[in-house]
Order: sequence, then structure tokens, then C-alpha cells
Amino acid sequence: MEVNPRIQVEHTVTEEVTGVDLVASQIEIAMGASLEELGLQQENIGCIGSAIQCRITTEDPENGFVPDNGRIITYRSPGGYGVRMDGGAGFSGSVITPYFDSLLVKVSTRSATFHRAVRKMLCVLSEFRIRGVKTNIPFLQRVMAHEDFITGNVDTTFIDKEASSLLSRYQDESKALKILTYLSEVLVNGTDIAGLQGSPGPVPAPLPDVSGKPPPGYKQILDEEGPEGLAAAVRAHQGLLLTDTTWRDAHQSLLMTRMRTSELVTAAPITARHMSNLFSLEMWGGATFDVALRFLHECPWKRLELLRELVPNIPFQMLLRGANAVGYTSYPDNAVHEFVRHAADAGVDIFRVFDSLNYVENMLLGIDAVRRAGGVAEAAVCYTGDLSRADGGGKYNVEYYLDICQKFVDAGAHILCIKDMAGLLKPQAAKILVGAMRQRFPDVPIHVHTHDTAGTGVASMLACYEAGADIVDVAMDAFSGVTSQPSLGAVLNSLNHPNTDFDQDKIFQINNYWEQVRRMYRCFDPGTQATSTEVYRHEIPGGQYTNMLFQANSMGLGKEWERVKEAYAEANQVFGDVVKVTPSSKVVGDLAQIMVSNGLSGDDVIAQAGTLNFPTSVKEFLQGYLGEPHGGFPEPFRSQALRGAPVVKGRPGATMEPLDFTRMKEDLIQRHGGWISDRDVMSYAMYPDVFDEYANHCNKFGDVSKLKTEMMFQPLKMGEEYVYRYDKGRKFYIRPVAMGEVDASTGMQDVFFELNGEPKQIQILNQSTAGAAVTRPKADASLKNQVGAPMAGKVLEVRVAVGTPVNVGDPLCLLSAMKMETLVSSPIKGIVQSVEVTAGESVGPQDLLITINPPSSLQE
Repeated sequence: MEVNPRIQVEHTVTEEVTGVDLVASQIEIAMGASLEELGLQQENIGCIGSAIQCRITTEDPENGFVPDNGRIITYRSPGGYGVRMDGGAGFSGSVITPYFDSLLVKVSTRSATFHRAVRKMLCVLSEFRIRGVKTNIPFLQRVMAHEDFITGNVDTTFIDKEASSLLSRYQDESKALKILTYLSEVLVNGTDIAGLQGSPGPVPAPLPDVSGKPPPGYKQILDEEGPEGLAAAVRAHQGLLLTDTTWRDAHQSLLMTRMRTSELVTAAPITARHMSNLFSLEMWGGATFDVALRFLHECPWKRLELLRELVPNIPFQMLLRGANAVGYTSYPDNAVHEFVRHAADAGVDIFRVFDSLNYVENMLLGIDAVRRAGGVAEAAVCYTGDLSRADGGGKYNVEYYLDICQKFVDAGAHILCIKDMAGLLKPQAAKILVGAMRQRFPDVPIHVHTHDTAGTGVASMLACYEAGADIVDVAMDAFSGVTSQPSLGAVLNSLNHPNTDFDQDKIFQINNYWEQVRRMYRCFDPGTQATSTEVYRHEIPGGQYTNMLFQANSMGLGKEWERVKEAYAEANQVFGDVVKVTPSSKVVGDLAQIMVSNGLSGDDVIAQAGTLNFPTSVKEFLQGYLGEPHGGFPEPFRSQALRGAPVVKGRPGATMEPLDFTRMKEDLIQRHGGWISDRDVMSYAMYPDVFDEYANHCNKFGDVSKLKTEMMFQPLKMGEEYVYRYDKGRKFYIRPVAMGEVDASTGMQDVFFELNGEPKQIQILNQSTAGAAVTRPKADASLKNQVGAPMAGKVLEVRVAVGTPVNVGDPLCLLSAMKMETLVSSPIKGIVQSVEVTAGESVGPQDLLITINPPSSLQE
């Protein structure tokens, strides 16, 4: 019985276990009734079961239980037998201020035993839905679930003793609110996926259900016999083996790498069962890692793990850029080794290791990392030039390729690969190169990769097979041809002895799905509708072609695409005719875009090397950060362009300080939250800025990778119901209802939804209210003191202010345009007179950035 002069907050527990209405009894006693009259003798009062009360407040356990404040967007409380609510300030739309009690509601549960009351309270706490302010519910759940609390082994020091477990950081559970915020952003401001033009096509029809365990494939041979056993099985196989690139290089080459994980997951079960005789599925690495984080807001590691679970029988293959891992620069050795180890653990079996310059020292690091991780090292030599020419290919002759392959074999490569990234390998040249390799390396499997840009891909792959190749890369018919790989169906049907390992009816069934996916992704198709032998002149890699076309359009150079291709060939000669594949191809492409933006020829670039603002990728290449090209760097161009900048000799990663992954993870957790994993750390190590943007996007909008593609690529249609499956067996039903008017004073716009039948309201800043487009003056090219933008892009940094003294070559500002960064430097000595831009602003070609007072105008 309560004996305090006022009712305590815990009185609900007493009422529940005694059956006495304390409030009513207190009022009646105040009116003159006696305890005897109310039947409140001690012998009449017993204990009925057990009860627990929890106070639901807006206190933030992570912030010393300081009350949170704001507007409650969603409020839903549970109920049921043995559940009691004593209301406070909690209801949808209520504003919680910092000036009053933070109590929302007192919830009490009663049951026959204490343990049942605890279980009931845990159930009740999990059913609360309160969004818009932080609450102490997760903290209360931890208390209820704690073993000491359940066993009664607690005292007043319990919270202090268990603070580390009770008060640890927990993830925000408002998944629905975050997803609604993202969908509202798309409704108000449009999709944030770069490169999307127009609307997506219709959603593919569902694939037929498949059941049963997938048949064994080469993955089982690898698991049982190891990399050497797999290599032996390949050499012993009678006929041609195939690698399907649809899951990586095909969509990279045709659709700017924009394929989402959801489409791959849909195709995975039927692929595992009907294409089990594939040598491998190329499905990870290369540009897919970067694009997943940067543009699709997906975790590439989760993609790998999901697909590995669904396809246990076909080896997974990735593209590893040697010492560049999956990035565009060199990394410390421990970063490459750690990345490869994680990739192998997550499901990669075969690592196609290459170097963008065929720089063997970089390759040896990659091969060693793969072997240490227990993977299959497929060492690729990148093909360029033309071995069928009268001069035997010039500096890229047969002996050049054989010498490199010999070093790969000596280093322990399990498979040799010819990587023809631009589709330059003509049938006759294919016979020459593969024939020479087979003669020199009779026991090593040979794998050939090409692109069908010129239309000779099928013929070249057949020529490779006839000359002794064991495996060739192909793509499903719907994703084959032009800048992608040759058609799987065409290769199969062109063999002298058709490969009977594949049921073509089942392949047609899978290809029909990919045809529909291709139509759905039409919004990323740049329009490369036909093959072109022009590739033999410009030599643009197939995987770069569509991305470079998109980059040109983004920089306002779409109408000058023909000139961009010509400039690419000229830029290649400026560098001395280099091997071109990511990241060296990016170097050539970046210079080509700058040349076209500024109306420069290759000869102009060489003549003005000492004064031009080169992209960061070009400078780092000339400094040696990618390694050394065959034949060395072109001089005096290199020295003039670098203007005294330091150069790297030998393998770049060998002299770089190892990364501290432990400290890196601690810093990332501090910035982004406790969800950061060791594999997230590897993503950050490869792309620090990109990962930070990805993590911020996740924390703000949740896991958008689980949204259906049609919900990602276009605004939702008003009145239609959509399903968001955020976990196994758990989903939200989302219906956009209406959009409010834009608030002229704040720029905010309301978006109204029904979520599982309940009304929800989200406020979004309408970006169109940010102000009219800025019209900028252009730099006068005849005045050296006016510094103009060398390209269209965004200003990342401004490194000077008015009055800053500068010398020739001093950095002024940093620009960025679609993965290309350019450091703009001072063309003259002087003092900064004006700065026309700030960080975050967009500029066009030759927009005036900075004006410098030359020495003649300085006060002595």
C-alpha cells in the first residue's frame, strides 16, 4: 500500500498486483470514507502475479539522458490483455519542447509470473512506433533483456555497472521514415543517380521458380582440389569453356555499370541451375565497386555475399587492378593484401589480375596477394596495337607479350589471360598470340577477354580456341555485342563441335529475362547502337566508352563526341602510345576531354605543357604513381608538365606507409556509427571520399538497395501502392498520397504518404527554390592574369583568397567533373585580386575563377 502523501509514479504497479484503484481510493478517503468502509484492511489485500512499469520518455541514452525535442511524426502504442497505458504528451503531431517533462507515456504489464511480465514488456516495447524524436525505448529493451535483471540479481548500482552494454550506440530503427524521406527527395527533386536519362522501361516478368540443390560445377573442383587442381581440370577439358560477363563487364560496357544488385539476385538461382557448366561468372571488381558506392548507394561487399549464397556451384571471378586494387591509384601493399583477403573470404574465387601499363612489378604484388589469400591467380597481359601488322605490332610485338607472361608463370600464376579491353584483337592476331603462348606454356590454361566494338569478337574468339585457348569471355545475347563481349549464343553455335554442356532452351529462358532487364535500364543506354571499326583508330576500351560518352555529355561536350574520340587517339600519342585500361585509360580520357574543352590539339598540349592545368590523373601518371609505361615516359613533355613536382621511381606502393586499419575503423565508427564493419573499412581505404558520401547517405536514407528498381529510378506515382521489403518476412506498404505547395519563405515542401495504412508527412527542401542559375563572366584568353575553368564541373576547394601572393604553378582551386579532378594552378606570379567562386559551386568551361595582379602592377 502506498503511504506517501501523494501518489507516486510507480502506483500503477501496486494497482495491477493488488486490484486496488489507488487514485479513486485516495479521493474517497479525502471525502471522508474510512479504510474499513473501502474494504482496505491489510488482511484483504493480496498480491496477484507480477507487474512492471516502464516510463517512455524522449530522453536520449546516448547523450546522458538529455531530453530530445521536436515534432512527433508517428506515434503508435500497443495494447492487449495485461497491458496498461497511462498517457502523457505522446501523440502524432505533438511538439515536444525542452521546457517540460519528457514523459510520453507510462506503460505497465501484468502477468502471473515476473518472467512472463518481462516477456510481455519486451513485446510491448518492440511494438511502439515513435518517430521524429529520440526515445529511451532501446535502452529499456536492453534492461528488460539483461540476464541479471531477469534473474533479479540487481541493486541500485545495476545501471552503473552495466553502462557499457546498456548505453552502447544502437542503430536508428526508423527504417520506414528514412526510406520515406528518400522517396520524398526523388518526388520533389528527382533521382540522385547520375547518368539517368528519361524513364526506365517496364519491369521484367518474374522468372520461373527453381528448386533443389544446384548441380556441381567448377566451384566444387576448386574447393576439393585447389587452384592447381582447377587449372589441371581446365587443361584436361575437351572443348571450349566459357565465362559469362553479364554480371559485370557487359553492363559496365553498355549501361555505365549501373546494374543494381536486385536484378542480379533475381537471376542468380536459375543461373546456378541452368548454367552450371560455366567456367566462371565475372561479377565483381573493376568499376562495379566504385559505381555501387558512388552512384547506386549500395555496398559492393553485400552484393558479393548475397550472390555467393545463391550461386554455390559456379566460380566467381573479379577484376583486380593489380597494385591499384579496385581504385584509380596505387595503394600501400598492406591495403592490397587486406582487400584481396576480404574478397576471397566473401566469395571471390578467381582473381583476374592486371596492370593498366603491363608494369610487371605491380602485377607481381597482385599475384602474390591472391596466392596468399588462397585464390586462383589469373594473370592478364593487356593487349594493344595490332600483331597482324606488317611490322609485327611495333613495340608491342609477340616477344613483348611472351616475356611478360613468362614472368607471370614464374611468379606462380595459375591461369594466363589475354585482356583485349578495346576489341583490338583481330582473328589473325589472335592466332599469332595464342599460338605462341600455347607453344611456350603448354600446361597453363589460357583465358581470352575481348570486346565486340568492331564486330569481330565472335570470329576472334573462335580463332583463339582454334589456336589453343581454353576459355573465352562471352555475354548473354541480350547484353552482348558492340562495346560489350561477344554473344554467348553465337559462340556456342559457331563451334565446329557444338558444346553440348548447355541446354539452349534454358539459356533462351534466361536471356529473355536479360532482354527485359536491358529494356528497363534503357535510361542508362548512351545509344551505341552499332559496331564500329573506328575503334582500331581511337582504341577506347569498351568498358570506358559509355562512361566517357556520359562524361562528355555532363561536361557539355556531347555534340563534340567525334572530336573527343579523335582527341583520345592524340592524347595517347602525347603519352607515347601507352597500354590503355583503367586507370591508364582514364588518364588518356581525362586529357582528351580537357583538350576538347579548351580547343587544343595533341601538338598544342606538348607545346604548352609548362603552362596548362592538367587533370590530377595526368599529373599522377607522369609522376609515376601508376608505374612505368613500356618504353618510358615521354620527354621533355613529362618534365615540363610536372614543373618540378616529385616523381616516383619503381613500384609506387613499395614506399608508401602501411594503412592503420584499426585506427581507420575507430575513426569511421566515430563519424558514421557502430554499423561500420571491417569490409566497410576496406571500401574507405579504396575510396575515402566516396565511402563517406555513401555512409552519410545510408545514415540519412537507410538501405535504399532494397528498394525495387522502379522505385529508385523514377518518382512514385500518386495513389499507387508499393512494397519495400527491408528484411526477411518484413515489409512496408507505401502509398504516396499528395504533395503540398512549396513554402515560399523556407523552400520546404510537404509530401504525404500512407505507410501500412497510417498517414505520414515528410518535409523536403525543394532545390528549385535555391535561386536562379548564376551567370558567370568568361575569362579573357588573351589576358594571362584571368584564370578560367579548364572544364565544366564543380568547385571542390578554393585554396587562395584576395591578397594571397602566388607564384607560377601554385594551386588556386580544385575542380571535379565525373571522377575527373583538375587542380587549377597560377599561370603567372602576382597577388590574387579577386576570387569569383566558392566551394560547392558549378562552373562552365572558361568561366572566370580568379584574377591575379601581375608583378608589374604590384606596389614596390
